[in-house]
Amino acid sequence: MGGCISVNRNTEGETFDASTPSRPATGPGIVPTRKNYPLCHEIIRWKSDVPLTEGQLRSKRDEFWDTAPAFEGRKEIWDALRAATVAAEALDFPMAQAILDGANVSVPKGNLTECYDELGTQYKVPIYCLSYPVNIVKEDNGRDSPAEYSEPVDGGAEVVLKLRLSSTCTDVKLSVYSKDTIGQCKKKLQSQEDIDACCQRWFYGGKLLGDKMQVEEAHIQPGYVVQVIVNTEHYRHGTNS
Repeated sequence: MGGCISVNRNTEGETFDASTPSRPATGPGIVPTRKNYPLCHEIIRWKSDVPLTEGQLRSKRDEFWDTAPAFEGRKEIWDALRAATVAAEALDFPMAQAILDGANVSVPKGNLTECYDELGTQYKVPIYCLSYPVNIVKEDNGRDSPAEYSEPVDGGAEVVLKLRLSSTCTDVKLSVYSKDTIGQCKKKLQSQEDIDACCQRWFYGGKLLGDKMQVEEAHIQPGYVVQVIVNTEHYRHGTNS
């Protein structure tokens, strides 16, 4: 499929690559003739005007998704768009497309920055919700944060987690302790699989697991899978050094 080539600037001021294959010209008043296109199977690359840490990016995303339904459009469409962005960032484009089709959402430019529901209402998803910036900042600056990664006095019971890595689509087992934080677990996975901790996002039961959450607080059932979304673009471009 066509790639994302040209550079644009969105309303947040970030610069990103978001061109798509040749599209019919659009503009004010042309909504009735709007066409739908398949979702572009590429991660949009962009650069933040102000470098962000992963935590700051997560907070920015959460704030948008929590407040977006209050402005315009239907909540069920916003929920579908959020699910589609998670699937697309995990490179599961068929799932993202299925979610959009199920909600009757059209993407006339082939990406989620501009979407429309069946009533013609416009929904705009900011670029920072779709992918990591190429200039994301490593949160620990080469050092472990005592608040997040220090070993607890009482480590709790030993637990073996089953992790599914998006980068390789394989399952791995990781031995941790029930009182370990997710941040500590990411460090252990980094040592075991050579995947930088700042490139990992952990999900269980459809919920993002924060770095300060302890394993026992996530209530992970034995044998159940924790999805580990690996930011391959970030990792490939060497920003984890």
